[in-house]
Parts: sequence; structure tokens; C-alpha cells
Amino acid sequence: MQISPTLARDLTHAEVWVPRLIHVGVIVGGAWALTWIARRLLRQLRGYILRVMDRRGESPAIELEKRAATIVSVLGKLSSIVIWIVAIVMALNELDFKIEPLLAGLGVAGLAVGLGAQALIKDWLGGLLLLLEDQLRIGDAVTINGISGSVEEINIRTTVLRGENGAVHIISNGTISVLTNMTRGYSYYVFETTVAHRVDADRVLQILQNVGAELSADERFRPMILAPMEGIGVSRLSDRGVTIRARIKTLPSKQGDVGFELNRRMNTQLAAANIEFPKLP
Repeated sequence: MQISPTLARDLTHAEVWVPRLIHVGVIVGGAWALTWIARRLLRQLRGYILRVMDRRGESPAIELEKRAATIVSVLGKLSSIVIWIVAIVMALNELDFKIEPLLAGLGVAGLAVGLGAQALIKDWLGGLLLLLEDQLRIGDAVTINGISGSVEEINIRTTVLRGENGAVHIISNGTISVLTNMTRGYSYYVFETTVAHRVDADRVLQILQNVGAELSADERFRPMILAPMEGIGVSRLSDRGVTIRARIKTLPSKQGDVGFELNRRMNTQLAAANIEFPKLP
């Protein structure tokens, strides 16, 4: 990018460059206004997307909301990038900067760094596939390459997870090899406890079944639970004792709330029934 002789001469004349600065200010203000309008339109688009998907009956409402939020977030970032790139080019032209050499240089540099940018291109393609295949959405509880957390952002190049301890994990989309989504369509909370061998397992199973039925009937948790507790039984016998296991189907991301309450109620009921647990060695 070069300063033209005309611009160098005009810099000494306020009557010439002041109007140009005003025009640049108008361009910047226009870009800001367009960005604001784009965000407003995208919020309306979000509502339209939700209505279309709801009419098709594709997924539960919470899943539709996460999918719409993901689409709008990515479109918002792309539109902002395009608007400000155009604004910068217009501003440079208004100031009479010669951007042709810059563009030509970028073309040559692009060829030179093409091989070095393979990782970047791989990240972009990975992000595009994540969106096109609807593999994850904002708010999903996932494990990516062994890292667990809640999806906070999905960008073209990176995916941002927030861990349970508050840590932020930024993962390049091109490096994602294993993705486990725990909140796709629905979730399960898996309950498991080990009692002493001399305990009547049938009695514990009956308590677990009763607590599951009470939880499903509770007005606070009934909207979160999609099906009655299932898989109630003895899952394992070990030296320590008898392992009792069951699972309950919930709305996406609600397995934690249901699980916390199930554990609390089971602890109270097992203590009231004097159920013994294996003693520590």
C-alpha cells in the first residue's frame, strides 16, 4: 500500500483532507450502522428459523433453540467481517491510498504461504462440516478429543468449550477427531451405587424404583423427564459389594438437575432403610 503524490500534497491543505476525513467517518459510521442492522435482522431470522423447524417437528424446543442460536452466531460473525472489510477498502480509497499494490502483494503472498496455511484451511473446512452436519450446537455438553465442557462458541476456525471448573478450552476445528455429544436430542442420567453383600438387593431395587416414580411425578422435575426410569437392576458383583444401576431419560442438558435430586432422595431413603454400604479397607 502506497501514499499517492496527490495525497502527500493534499495533506498540507486542510480544505482538502478535512472533507475526506468526514467521508471516512461517514463510511465507518455506515459500517457500524449496517452491523447493527444485520444483528437486528439476524435476531428476526432466529425467530423465523425456530418457527420453520418447529412446524417440521424436527426436535424438542430446547434443541431447536440451540440450533438457531448456533446458525445466527456464525452468520453474525461472517456478516460483520464482510461489512468491515468493505468499509476499510472504501476508507482507504477515500484517503487516496493506492491499494492495488497491496492487493497484488497479497496475491503473491497467498501463493507463497499456501502450503503453510494448510492447517488454517483444514480448520475452516472442519468448522464448515460441523455446521453443515449439525454435529454440535451452542449449549451442548460435549467431549472433544478427551476434553469435556459446554459449547460456548462455534467459529469457522475454532470451537470454544467451558469446562465444569470454569476453564475455557479453545479447540481448532481441524484437529477434532473424536466428538461425543451428550445432549443431542435427549440425555440420560445413569445412577449407580454399591451396597454390602449382605443387603437384600431386591429391597434396594424397590426403593430405587419408588424414588424414580416419585421424581417423575414431581411438578418441578416432570417437565425435564422424558421417560420413566429404566434398566433397574444389579449390574455387577465384586469383592466390595453389589452394584445397583439404573438410568433416567431427560431433556438435553437437564440430566445433571435430575441426577442431583435423584441422588439426594436415594441417600435419604437408603439411610432411613438402614442399608449398609461396603466398608472401606
